[in-house]
Amino acid sequence: MSDGISRRTALRRMGGAIAVAAAATSGLPAPARAAAQDRGGRGAGRRIESLIARLTLDEKLTFLHGGSDPHDLGQAGYIPGVPRLGIPPLRLADGPAGVRVTARATALPAPVLLASAFDPELARRYGQVIGREGRALGQDVLLSPMVNLIRTPYAGRNFETFSEDPLLASDLVAEEIKGVQGEGLIATVKHFALNNQEKDRMSIDVRADEQTMHELELRGFEAAVKAGAGSVMGAYNKVNGTFACENKALLTDLLRDQWHFTGWVMTDWFAAHGTVTGITAGLDMEMPGEIAFGAALKKAVQDGTVPEAHVDRAVRRILVVMERFGLLAEKVPPRPARDPRAGAAVALDVAKAGATLLRNEGGTLPLRPSDSLAVVGPTGRYPFVSGGGSAHVIPDRAEGPYDGLTARAGRGARVTYALGEDIYGKALPKGALAPAVDLEECEVGPGRTWSYDGTLTVGEADDWTFVIHYSGDRPTVLLDGTELFPVAPGFGEYFTGGLLSAAPDGLAVRRTSLHLAAGSHRVQITAKGGDEGQTFRLRRVTGATRAADVAEAVRAAKAAHSVVLFAYEDATEGMDRTSLALPGHQEALISAVAAANPRTTVVLNTSSAITMPWLDRVGAVLQMYYPGQEGAAATAAVLYGDCDPGGRLTQSFPVSEDAHPMSGDPRRYPGVNGVEEYSEGIHLGYRWYDAQGVKPLFPFGHGLSYTSFAYENLAVRWTGHGLDVGFTVRNTGRRAGVEVAQVYIGRSPDLQLDQAVQVLGGYRRLVLGAGERRRVTVRVARDTLSSWDTARHALVLGTGRRTVLVGSSSRDPKLRDDVVVTGKGRAHEGGN
Repeated sequence: MSDGISRRTALRRMGGAIAVAAAATSGLPAPARAAAQDRGGRGAGRRIESLIARLTLDEKLTFLHGGSDPHDLGQAGYIPGVPRLGIPPLRLADGPAGVRVTARATALPAPVLLASAFDPELARRYGQVIGREGRALGQDVLLSPMVNLIRTPYAGRNFETFSEDPLLASDLVAEEIKGVQGEGLIATVKHFALNNQEKDRMSIDVRADEQTMHELELRGFEAAVKAGAGSVMGAYNKVNGTFACENKALLTDLLRDQWHFTGWVMTDWFAAHGTVTGITAGLDMEMPGEIAFGAALKKAVQDGTVPEAHVDRAVRRILVVMERFGLLAEKVPPRPARDPRAGAAVALDVAKAGATLLRNEGGTLPLRPSDSLAVVGPTGRYPFVSGGGSAHVIPDRAEGPYDGLTARAGRGARVTYALGEDIYGKALPKGALAPAVDLEECEVGPGRTWSYDGTLTVGEADDWTFVIHYSGDRPTVLLDGTELFPVAPGFGEYFTGGLLSAAPDGLAVRRTSLHLAAGSHRVQITAKGGDEGQTFRLRRVTGATRAADVAEAVRAAKAAHSVVLFAYEDATEGMDRTSLALPGHQEALISAVAAANPRTTVVLNTSSAITMPWLDRVGAVLQMYYPGQEGAAATAAVLYGDCDPGGRLTQSFPVSEDAHPMSGDPRRYPGVNGVEEYSEGIHLGYRWYDAQGVKPLFPFGHGLSYTSFAYENLAVRWTGHGLDVGFTVRNTGRRAGVEVAQVYIGRSPDLQLDQAVQVLGGYRRLVLGAGERRRVTVRVARDTLSSWDTARHALVLGTGRRTVLVGSSSRDPKLRDDVVVTGKGRAHEGGN
């Protein structure tokens, strides 16, 4: 709270739900915080009730559904406000990794990379950048952060969220929200709840028992509410038979009655279903239009089906949050200017802190500037900034890794580049088309139509991928009468990935692969210029061109001392991955390059876990996910050892497609007959690997350093409120480094409930100089020591002798002890 006023004193002075909401303004900037306190309590309540009394029914309804923005900034949603009463509009922008509008913004690393740092304070800084830029770019509400747990490695949005572990996800979402809202931007936690896959997300019925929900998925949302999130976004899917956006058990019984949430609930985009069922369940706002909460709701109020008090309730919830953030004041808090330099600095810090070194054999890393280097792979040349869908941001700038590595290596260093895997295609061979035409740079003027009808002659049967680049309406291309690039159904055109859907020069890109027989094939092309004209090009990738690209990469690898090969996987909202393997022909490329030079480092720009059949052939693997606009500089800094790779895995990596929690059971994923069952119960992620005795490829919490660490002197104490776990970490190497010390807690012998073999109880990120040692105390909360009892509908403390393990991953314990947890506050330790 403000200087001289404690949180407890302030709460004592305030009354009701409005007071609880105002208490969360501690993260606001000083002017907004002071204004919010002045407006707090009963005075704010009276002002809001006065506004509601003066609103007409039509005006009330404008708060409850999206509208068209007359001054559109490219944001996702808009609420018009009521000018005659001084109520301003609300603009709502996507932003899991930066503010997504038409203007440029800081493109931060993906949230999964942020999470890999195991650093809640860094999450707050991350949120502060988004909060400031959102306000600077004319936005009022951020449609982020996402806190759904990583349940299946196939999920298309795993990069947008944090972890498979609920404690880590809860810590990070709370701090990010405080950072966002501390800058005056309203945060929206999403997707409530159990939206852990993209496949069939609009209709899938997710079935999970009470214990599973409360111990896993719901914990992050509860943490977000406690952190003061202004808004909650309901999920597309059903939860135990009822759509999330009209699920009273979630939206009212849990969210408001148990967690005391005072903000508003909005739908995900086009996730509204019933008018009466939605508003009765506790839904407040439909986005982005008015199918359920526009004319249909007005009619329901007028005919008495829905009490107008329900509408007032929803409007009140929205106005309460607007009041809390100063948006209803006579003098609205001024919008700050963007600070691109500060945003870039945080983006760089996050990318370096989250960089996760999975393998490093034979001193492959760090690189030395004096050694020659070959850079291989398309994402070695072109920056892979962010994933697709809601997470895509237009960055201020983004350097390619090859340029970053060349700059870091310095003048005189020998750094070469080979493509290896072609994602944008090569020009069609000269003489292949008759009549002859150059399809590399076709210009179509405004209002004009360009057409071609000819023959493509193929000398040998081969696999072809046709690639079209275009700036306007996609040209129609027929091959032997079949459309090569048909319009994708549903939202398929919108959700197309963050890398493969656009060429380096900004033209949109689509691909089609097929086998072409030798001989002649008819090609027909029609391209329209539209209002502004357009440029397009038609290219190809064939088996022959792929072989040539691999051969070039192998030659470069043989000629260099070391190789850095960048591998990619382009995930997006709206679709799940169909395989855990790297797409295209990248696995063959890695194998060929590593055979030519075993000092090969593979840098992974991927969304989530992948399989690595090539792992033993390479010297090192660095997981960078989608590293944001400063990814090139961060990657170079880690590879050359300017900083220690500070990240640790927030999700388990499986050995193969048939050795993870979802494998072999379609009821778990992707669901059967429209129903998906969380039959693994509480055994999510590393908990499943532990319970089943399955060895992962890389465990939760894994990550290597360029130095080494020793753990010593474990002491565990039960305080009555939790555990104090004390130990010493010592840097035993010759250079500074980062260690993430992790504490895991074993089962309670006294609980007759399903329990995980071990759960993450706490962690501490440490930066230690060479030879430095530090005494650390990690506090394990009472709730973490508890399990959800469905008979009591509450957490119950797991008493008895509990095992405490301390180490550097879930599978690498360095220290072990026992402690007796009692129902009383008196300490009772055990040990061995």
